[in-house]
Amino acid sequence: MEIWINPACSKCASALSLLDDAGATYTVRRYLEEPPTAQDIEDVLQRLGMQPWDITRLTEPTAAELGLTAWPRDESHRRQWVTALAAHPILIQRPIITADDGTAVVGRSPDSVRSLLP
Repeated sequence: MEIWINPACSKCASALSLLDDAGATYTVRRYLEEPPTAQDIEDVLQRLGMQPWDITRLTEPTAAELGLTAWPRDESHRRQWVTALAAHPILIQRPIITADDGTAVVGRSPDSVRSLLP
């Protein structure tokens, strides 16, 4: 399992605690220090079954600076969204947990984190 975190995020700390309590084996990716590539984001989106705008933090100041709320949310603009997430990883929802079986969740709730546990 891999978990993308921002150490300053309370949801990330909660997810890590849940994983630790369950005895889960995982690696931590501090995605602001080790930003995902566009391909990493595409891979995670496929595993999540989501679109890039679904995992974008639109309340971040960077989102306002880029005008993301006005960007079209359709297939023809999908690459533009992925590129923005790769260039500005602060925009990515957190934590994102990818499991060895190919599944993934945005672990903002305890139930979503637990859904990946055996």
